[in-house]
Amino acid sequence: MTQGILVTIDSKGVPRVSTSVRQVTKSSEVDERTAALVANASAIAALASAIEGTLGPKGLDCMLVDRFGDTTVTNDGATILDRIDTNHPAARMLIKTARAQEEAVGDGTTTTTILASAIINEGAAQAARGVPVVKIIEGVRKGVAKALEFIESHAQPVDGVHDDLLLQVASIAARGHEDIANLIVQAARLVGADTLRDPGFSLADTVTAKEGAENEVFCGVVLDKQRVSRQMPRSVEDAKVLVVDDALEPLQIDDDALGTESGFAKHLAYQEEFRRNIRKLIDMGIRFVAAAKGIDPAAEELFTDAGIFAVRRLGSKDISRLAELTGARTIKRSGLSKPPEELERFLGRCERVYEDERLDQIRVIGKPDSRAAAVIVGASTREVRDERERIARDAAGAVQAAVKSGVVPGGGAVEIAASRYVQQYRESVTGMAAYGVEAVASALRRPLAQIAANAGFNPLEKVEEVVLAQAQTGKWSLAVDCDSGAVADMLELGVVDPAGVKLYAIRAAAELAEAILRINTVIRKRDESSEQPSPRTGEGHEEVTGEKR
Repeated sequence: MTQGILVTIDSKGVPRVSTSVRQVTKSSEVDERTAALVANASAIAALASAIEGTLGPKGLDCMLVDRFGDTTVTNDGATILDRIDTNHPAARMLIKTARAQEEAVGDGTTTTTILASAIINEGAAQAARGVPVVKIIEGVRKGVAKALEFIESHAQPVDGVHDDLLLQVASIAARGHEDIANLIVQAARLVGADTLRDPGFSLADTVTAKEGAENEVFCGVVLDKQRVSRQMPRSVEDAKVLVVDDALEPLQIDDDALGTESGFAKHLAYQEEFRRNIRKLIDMGIRFVAAAKGIDPAAEELFTDAGIFAVRRLGSKDISRLAELTGARTIKRSGLSKPPEELERFLGRCERVYEDERLDQIRVIGKPDSRAAAVIVGASTREVRDERERIARDAAGAVQAAVKSGVVPGGGAVEIAASRYVQQYRESVTGMAAYGVEAVASALRRPLAQIAANAGFNPLEKVEEVVLAQAQTGKWSLAVDCDSGAVADMLELGVVDPAGVKLYAIRAAAELAEAILRINTVIRKRDESSEQPSPRTGEGHEEVTGEKR
C-alpha cells in the first residue's frame, strides 16, 4: 500500500484530485501523472470543436444564445470565442490568445484555435506514452521555428495598394461578400500603403455598419455623435478646424474657495477670460470645433450665434483620427489663451463637416490628399448589421496584414507544405524532442482536414491526396477545391491569405500549447477576500488536478 491520488470529476467536469492511501498500479501512475494535462487538453479541444465547423468557404454558422434568449448568429471565430461562456482556466487562456490575435492582425483566430488544440492533444498523447513533457516542448519549439521559416521564405509580396491580390485577400476574408471586399480595397487605396504599414493605424477602425445606410467609402471620418445644438448649422464647408483634447470650459474654483470674496472674484475672472478666448476663436474664422469632453453653455451659445459647428465628448480614437484627417494639432484648454498667431499653428482644415440626421452621425470630409478613409457598410437589421460589420473588419485586417507581410496560398495549402517541411526536418532530430517536432507536423495538417470536412469530404483522404500531389509536382500551393473536391492550385483559383495572419496564428498557437503543456498541477486558490483560509475537508487534502510528471 502506498500514498496515491484519487481523481474525481465534479458537476462542471473539472477533475479534482485528493491524496489517499491506496494500492497504486503502473497504469494509474501514468493517468495521475498526466491528469492536469488531459483535463486542460480536453477543455481546449471542446472549445476548438465549437468553432472548427466555421472554417473554410463551406463553414457553417454558430448561434450564440444569452440568458435572455437574445441570439447572435455568426461564423466569426473571434466573436464566438469572445462571447462563449466558460469557467475553465485553460479555455480562458485560449480565449485571451484569440483576442490578442484579433487585436494584432484582425483575422485567423479559428486557425489559431485549431492549431493550438491539435498541438496540445498530440503532446498530451505523447506524454501519456511516457515522453517527457520538456522534450515535447523542445521539439514543438524546433518544429514551429521551421514552419515559420518556410512560410516567411515563401510569402509573395504585395505590389502596393493597387495589386489585384488585395481584392482576392479581401474576398476570402469577407467570406465571398464581394460588396464588402470592394469597399475595403477602396478604403485601402485611399489611405495608401505607407499608412497601412504604420503600426499605430488600424484599417478595421475605419469600418462602421449602419441600418438603412448604403455602402459607401469616402475620405473622411465618421463620428457617432450629434452637434452640440440643433441651432448650429447642419453643415459647414471649407472649415478651419480646432481639436481640443480637453473640456472646453473655464477653470473651476473649488466650493470652499468660491465661498470667499477673493475666490468668487477669481471665478468671475476665469469666466471672463474664457469668454474672451471663445470670442478670439470666433474672430479667427474657426468653423468646426471638436472637444474630447464637455463644452460650456456659454461657449455653446457663442458658437451657435457665430454659426460654428461644434461636437463634444469624443473618444481618444476619434480625436486622433480627426487631427490626422484635418492636419490639426490637438490643444488643451489652457492653450486657448495663446495669441491668435500661435493658435493658427494648431488649426486644421476640412472640406466639409455635416450631420446626417437620418443615420444619426457626423461626417467630416477631408481634403483629397488626407490619406484617410471611412467605410460605411449598409445593413437591413441589427443582427445583419453586426455580422456585416464583423465581416468587414476581418477583411480590413486581412488586407492590412497582406500589405505588411505579403500573401501565401490559402485553403490549407501553405500549412500542408509547411507540415511536409517540418516532417523532413524531424528525420534529422535525435532524441525524444523528435516527438514534439512530429506534433507540429501533424497539427499543421488540421486546417486542411477541417476545411475538407466542412465541405463534405473525407478529411483523411483529402489530406493524403494533397500531400501526395504536392510531393509529386513540387507545387506547394495545392489544396482542395471545396466545390469539386479535386486537388487544385490555390493561387490559380485566387485563394490567398495574408502571410502575417498565418505567422501570427502559428506563433500564438505554439505559445499557448507550450503554456498548457507546462502546467503540471492545478491548485484551487483560497478566496483572498476572506479573512479565514478555506477549511480542509480531510487530513492531507489538496484540491489539485495532477502531480509532478
